Amino acid sequence: MMIVFICVIIILIVVTILFLNLYPPFGGNPSKEKLIAYRESPNFRQNKFFYPATSESTEFRLHTVVSLLRDYIKGNPKIRPDQALPMDKFDPHHEEGQTQNLVTWFGHSALLLQLEGTRILLDPMFGKSPSPVQIFGGKRYSKKLPFEIEELPTIDAVILSHDHYDHLDYRTIQKLKDKVKQFIVPLGVGSHLERWGIDPKRISEHDWWDEFEFQGIKLACTPARHFSGRNLFNRASTLWCSWVIATMETKVYFSGDGGYGAHFGQIGDKYGPFDLTLMECGQYDTRWSDIHMLPEETVQAHIDVKGGVMIPIHWSAFTLALHDWTDPIERVTAAAQKCGVNISTPRIGETVRIGSDIYPTSVWWK
Repeated sequence: MMIVFICVIIILIVVTILFLNLYPPFGGNPSKEKLIAYRESPNFRQNKFFYPATSESTEFRLHTVVSLLRDYIKGNPKIRPDQALPMDKFDPHHEEGQTQNLVTWFGHSALLLQLEGTRILLDPMFGKSPSPVQIFGGKRYSKKLPFEIEELPTIDAVILSHDHYDHLDYRTIQKLKDKVKQFIVPLGVGSHLERWGIDPKRISEHDWWDEFEFQGIKLACTPARHFSGRNLFNRASTLWCSWVIATMETKVYFSGDGGYGAHFGQIGDKYGPFDLTLMECGQYDTRWSDIHMLPEETVQAHIDVKGGVMIPIHWSAFTLALHDWTDPIERVTAAAQKCGVNISTPRIGETVRIGSDIYPTSVWWK
C-alpha cells in the first residue's frame, strides 16, 4: 500500500508540473538571457521584482489565512449584483477617423483610449472569468460585453500594467493579437505574449521611469505597489507598473493595480498635472492594503499625481474581494466629494470625451 501511495503522489506531482508548464494560459517564463538583463533593473533582486517599501504583510500569514477562510465561509449576499448591469452599446467604428480624445470603460480595468487618432487598449481583459481554468473562476457580472471583439478595428497598441488574470487574459489576447500593431508591457510580461504566438518585434518591455514615444504619444512606465505571477511558482517574476500617456494637449494617468505609496507623489511631481486619471478603487481589504488601495486612498493618490478628473476602475466586473460589489464606487465618490475631487462615473461602454466641460456622473449602479 505504501508503494501505491508513493506512486500516486509522484504521478500527481508530475501531472501538476506538466500542467503548469504546458497549459497555455499560464503563460511563459523569461529566458536566461532576459533574466540576466533584468539584473540591471534597480527593481530586480534575487530573480524577483519588488517595490522597496512593501512590507511582509503582502505575504499571507497563518492568522490572515484563517480569517479569510472564516469570512469566505460566512459569505456576503451583496458580493455580486443580483441583476444584469446596465451598459451602453459600444460601436467600435463610431469614432473612426476622428481626432477627439476619448476614453471608454468596459468594466474592471479594461479601457479604450483614443488619442489624436491613435487607439490604445489598456489591460483588455474581455474574458468570462479571471482564472486560467474558466469553469473555476468567478464569472463576469455581465454575461456579454458592450461589443464583440471581432468587431474591433485595428488597435495601435495594447498597454498592460501586469500579468494577473484579471488584467491579462490568454483567450482575449488570442482574439486580439492579429488586430494589434504593438504590445507595450512591463519587464517580463512579454514572455507570456511570446508563448502565445506574438512576434517579439511587436512587443516592447519597459522598466519603471522608462520614457519613450509611440506614434507621437509620449509614454512613461511608472511605479506601482503590487506584485505579479500566474502560477504557484513564479510570483514577482515579472514587473508591474502604472502608465503616463500624454499628447501635446492631453495627459492621462493609468494606475494599474497597487497599494498607496510615495510613488504617486513622485509621479505627480515629475509628470503632473493630469487631465484624467484612471484609478483603481476595488477588490480591496485591510488585510492586503499594501497591494490594493482602499477607496479613500484612491482619492488621495489622485490628488498626489495632480489629477483633474478621476474615473474609478477595477470594479463592476468580477468579485475578487469580500466587500459589497457597490462599496468601491460608493466609498470613492463619497471621499471625492469630501475632498473636492472631480469624479466621473460612466456606464460600462459609455464613451467620454477627455477635456469636456461635462463628464458623466450618473449613479447607474443603484
